[in-house]
Amino acid sequence: MTTIKDAAAALRDGSLTSTALTQQILDRAVALNPALGAYVEITADAALEQAGAADTALAAGDDRGPLQGIPLAIKDIIAMKGAPTTANSHVLAEDWGAGTDAPVVARLRDAGAVFVGKSTTSEFACGLPDATKRFLVPHNPWNVDHTPAGSSSGTGIAVAAGLALGGLGTDTGGSVRSPAAVNGHTGLKVTFGRVPKSGVVPLGFSLDSIGPMARSAWDCAALLEVMAGYDPTDPNSAQQPVPAYTQLLDGSVDGLRIALPMPYFFDHEQLDPEMHDAVLTAVKQLVGLGASSTELDLPYAAEAKDANHIIMVSEAYAYHRNDLVSRWNDYGVHTRPTLARGAFYTAGDVAQAQRFRRFFSRQVAELFTSYDVIITPSAPVPAEPAAGLSPSKRLLTPSYTGQWNLTGLPAVAVPTGFSSSGLPLSMQIVGKPFAEATVLKVADALQRVSDWHLAVPPVDALAA
Repeated sequence: MTTIKDAAAALRDGSLTSTALTQQILDRAVALNPALGAYVEITADAALEQAGAADTALAAGDDRGPLQGIPLAIKDIIAMKGAPTTANSHVLAEDWGAGTDAPVVARLRDAGAVFVGKSTTSEFACGLPDATKRFLVPHNPWNVDHTPAGSSSGTGIAVAAGLALGGLGTDTGGSVRSPAAVNGHTGLKVTFGRVPKSGVVPLGFSLDSIGPMARSAWDCAALLEVMAGYDPTDPNSAQQPVPAYTQLLDGSVDGLRIALPMPYFFDHEQLDPEMHDAVLTAVKQLVGLGASSTELDLPYAAEAKDANHIIMVSEAYAYHRNDLVSRWNDYGVHTRPTLARGAFYTAGDVAQAQRFRRFFSRQVAELFTSYDVIITPSAPVPAEPAAGLSPSKRLLTPSYTGQWNLTGLPAVAVPTGFSSSGLPLSMQIVGKPFAEATVLKVADALQRVSDWHLAVPPVDALAA
């Protein structure tokens, strides 16, 4: 399956047209979506119209950059013209965001991207799939009995299975990185404020971010170049310059200083040994390329996971409170108890979580005075069997992603191999505020000496 980088080159050398590429992607999406549940809606006519426009523009010498003519998936909590936004819920107003593009979608549209459709999300970006509702249940393309993770499930599936070349996810506690990890591709959680998030159904106001999902670090960098930057409609949008991310990917990690926080992240009793070993093997590859690594302690990682959860569900409850009271049964069976949990945290609980947030953020900032990146597993285990998932189980298992939403830092998940059962393994690279260029550079260096990110799941037999 091609990357955005390769497809962009083919579109410019004349060996491929966007119309042909988009039709191939659409045919594949229509055939596989019933089995995989990647899309809520496939916008075939609009996608082919965009593709035709991209071909015409390129033929006329109007080159808008590497995303021109590239088929993408848009997570279904992000407003997009020409398709409804449902948040995979019966609760959201049918006209929410109607006729508008969120700023991030508008930027991609202006860059000439093609939108395959609205991709499946966990309900309101927090619930597990509920088969009693009208939405397709998403499945992991490497093993359909296992979870594709969430909440950006559909974009993760689409990228892995070749139903899009890239797309958008949102990340409040790991919802870009977790699907990237278990579906076997690259996913970037950006610095809080790096990408404007107006036009997006909120989950946690002070935690939410929009991130690119694609096969490679280069592809994510190309997406981020278009997505990033200040927008006045988002009060949290940062007025920071946007680097030419793709031009900074030179394959060099010489002199890079890697911190490996061993307690919790590498020695937790629930950490899968194959995940542990694959990550450390990847670190050794980076050291072989000129980086250095140091094992150390980052205290209070477990408490940081809990603080992130307390803040997230409290902010989500504030948004959903009235609908939970009046429309309890319209929410999914797993979503409603997750959201309602916010009612049981006191003002004191939330205040303490916010106090801890400042403390932990300072602790991590101090660590970054001596190191360039922190590396951990992206998840404690490969994709779990879907039948065993529950909201309560989530509370009792470690998370390696929420700590970086709490601190607002950039973090990218990159593939590091496969388990003995054939499921993807993944490593997480965390950087300083607005150091997306650094984490993408490290990911790109690894992907120049490995090809795990290019593996394609054997899904053709599932075609309808």
